[in-house]
Amino acid sequence: MAKYIFVTGGVVSSVGKGITVASIGRILKSRNISVSVQKLDPYINVDPGTMSPYQHGEVFVTEDGEETDLDLGHYERFIDTNVTASSSVTQGQIYSSIISQERRGDFLGGTIQVVPHVTNEIKRRINQVATESEASVVIVEVGGTVGDIEGLPFLEAIRQMKSDVGRENILYVHVTLLPFLASSGELKTKPTQHSVNELRRIGIQPDIIVCRSDEPISNDIRAKIALFCDVDPQAVLPLITLPVIYETPLVLEEAGLGRLIVNMLDLPNTSVDFSEWRQLVTQMKEPKEPVSIAIVGKYVELHDAYISVKEALGHAAVYHNRDLDVQWIHSEDLERDGDSLLRSVQGIVVPGGFGERGIEGKVTAAKYAREHRIPYLGLCLGMHTMMIEFTRHILGSPKPNSTEFDPESSYPVIDLLPGQREASGKGGTMRLGIYPCHLVAGTKAASAYEEQVVHERHRHRFEFNNEYRQTLEEAGMIFSGLSPDGELVEIGELQDHPFMLGCQFHPEFLSRPNRAHPLFRDFVGVAKGVLREGTQPTLPLV
Repeated sequence: MAKYIFVTGGVVSSVGKGITVASIGRILKSRNISVSVQKLDPYINVDPGTMSPYQHGEVFVTEDGEETDLDLGHYERFIDTNVTASSSVTQGQIYSSIISQERRGDFLGGTIQVVPHVTNEIKRRINQVATESEASVVIVEVGGTVGDIEGLPFLEAIRQMKSDVGRENILYVHVTLLPFLASSGELKTKPTQHSVNELRRIGIQPDIIVCRSDEPISNDIRAKIALFCDVDPQAVLPLITLPVIYETPLVLEEAGLGRLIVNMLDLPNTSVDFSEWRQLVTQMKEPKEPVSIAIVGKYVELHDAYISVKEALGHAAVYHNRDLDVQWIHSEDLERDGDSLLRSVQGIVVPGGFGERGIEGKVTAAKYAREHRIPYLGLCLGMHTMMIEFTRHILGSPKPNSTEFDPESSYPVIDLLPGQREASGKGGTMRLGIYPCHLVAGTKAASAYEEQVVHERHRHRFEFNNEYRQTLEEAGMIFSGLSPDGELVEIGELQDHPFMLGCQFHPEFLSRPNRAHPLFRDFVGVAKGVLREGTQPTLPLV
């Protein structure tokens, strides 16, 4: 039987539950204890796929094509395991499932209620991830904050779990914020006390409290929280804001979290091996020469919208013993001010996205990279804008475009596939999840991967229009990655350029801190050789 760790949050949202869950997974994995993870999101949307990035940040895509919360990306990067659709549960999915059952008559005319029907469905999905993964420990994050009305069914479900599987097989971890009042010069514990009281009112007594703060937490503060929240003083753990998030497992391990979990859940007390992870964090923290990379997007005010891209660049920078200096550039600023914001960067990344807003700024970024031989990596939409810009260049016309932005374009270099136009709903035309890509020998893509066939995760609707393949090839575009049947362009790269490559998929989802993704690795490898402040050296054709 699997054991369960439930992680809740208090006081404010975005307190760090996702990183805490990921860190717990890494702590257990360092003891050779198999783990699986799950996120319970209380919102009524079925998934975040149609939600604005301003509302929800990045949409992370699993191998089996589920659009999920960005925390699942943290889980994968920290634990180095691929999660599945069962690791993401929303209240919208729960209610959709129950209503479908009721319409079929599965409840035999009974009255459908939150307890037991909604809570039973939540528990069924928690048990499902345990059964599918066969993990020894399942770590479950409950989204939102204790006290939110929409989160009550999830809290009631995890309360019931202790009766279903036995209290000895359940561990409750509460992550809370200790706010610092500058006027009094002290941390305040009262919000944490109220948060824990709300949990206890629901019927959940936390076993461990992780205290988040930007300031040091004294032993007196920890003792006060332990007394008022009825928790062992050794189980009140400080977690100060860290400059490198990957240090979190090490800090929590040193605070005793691994020992507490092993003892409380009666897990095997095996030796701990954090050597590789500790070396990685040490390397990340050492001052190094920076590499300046522009991320050109239309949601750059919210960095979480591109969290996997930023992390993948960081992994590649570490590989090359560089510090990452991200320049967040709004694509609409490029539309208004031209390419002046790009003149001091060493590389340009144009990430994915949907919609017309800011597109011409991304085209400007691609044009600047092509003309000034600046390394460029286009991800999904970033590949589209790269192809649009190159087609405009070789045809000498501003008209080439994507039918996503100009449905009546006379040069639709990016378009829907045959049959897609008839599909209904926003998700009906999406290509989601992992697909194979065959690489062309002798190309930058093949050199990066060092494989003939790779599998990458997709999240897009529009594709490169094959009617323009020959025209672009004759002008110097190499289609270096194709679908197995050769019909879909997966990767395109410019021949006479140090590194100008666009891919239809999202390689950022597969990057790991100790295993940088090949495309990001080689992109940063070329970019670090570019001089800053706009001075362009002669770069090798790699």
